[in-house]
Amino acid sequence: MSPPPPPLGRARKRAAQAYDEALDDAELVAARAALAQGRWQSTRSLLVRTGDDFDRRGHRIAVLAKESYCAAWAREWLLAEPDSGDATVLLAMAQVRRALRGKEKPARVREACRKAAELMPHDPTPWLGLLMLECSLGAEGDVIRIFEQIRTRYADHHHAHHLVVGWLAERRVEAGPDPLHEVYDFANWAAEQAPADSPLAILPVIAHAERYRSLAAAGHEPADPAASGHWVGRRARQVMKAAFDWWLEWEHEDHPRRLVDLNFLAHAKVCEGRGAEAAALFHRIGDHATPAPWSYPDRDGLTAFRTARAAALGTA
Repeated sequence: MSPPPPPLGRARKRAAQAYDEALDDAELVAARAALAQGRWQSTRSLLVRTGDDFDRRGHRIAVLAKESYCAAWAREWLLAEPDSGDATVLLAMAQVRRALRGKEKPARVREACRKAAELMPHDPTPWLGLLMLECSLGAEGDVIRIFEQIRTRYADHHHAHHLVVGWLAERRVEAGPDPLHEVYDFANWAAEQAPADSPLAILPVIAHAERYRSLAAAGHEPADPAASGHWVGRRARQVMKAAFDWWLEWEHEDHPRRLVDLNFLAHAKVCEGRGAEAAALFHRIGDHATPAPWSYPDRDGLTAFRTARAAALGTA
């Protein structure tokens, strides 16, 4: 039996929500709306068009999988097309999302991801699902091993690098601020290894924000990031300048997760006190706020974003 459609009015309710992980991907938004009504064929077509653009594929599948109805409709898709690799990967990712909400047993989810990986051996997306799971629930060796599996398939995987940075940033937090912490080394290494035009050039900025999140949560930094000295040291300023200069030269308007990077970079420029540069970034971001890093360490992210944007654009 097919699962029931979502209640009427869900689309209107979504429009009122503050954040949308789909960002500015109109095709993804349309496919998600169709999937909500059980029309999984739109998702199939979307993933066929996405092809081997693995950053876009991972982004789209992760966003679709977050919806509570996704697992049920992915199973319907598999009933119609039992050998569908895309449906198997989507179902595995949906189970990952459920496990992270405490609604699925991790062992069962790991098996689903491994099945998807066997069916789609060149696709890093099943491994991305496993990485999302293990960064929250797994052991250190599992995280490293899975990340290596992703890099073997696609060395510059954007989402995977962000996940590892967030995971590393939480290590040795009891030691307090440390400019030589391993998360900075990892981010710098990844940025240096990537091609010159890779958005992984922004990863050192991500590392800086994620480390602040961990330190502030432990009481080593103030709860107001703008009041912290975390962004104004010599090394921090070098990182922020290099990232902003990269953006000016290499901005990728078609990268599916570029707005994630721009939110982090705008946040850094606000904390650094460089309003003109922040304003340029806010113009590019528009209304596409992301929870991270505006909500760090425990703030109302949307309020923080709007306040910072108004100040930078002179509309406060």
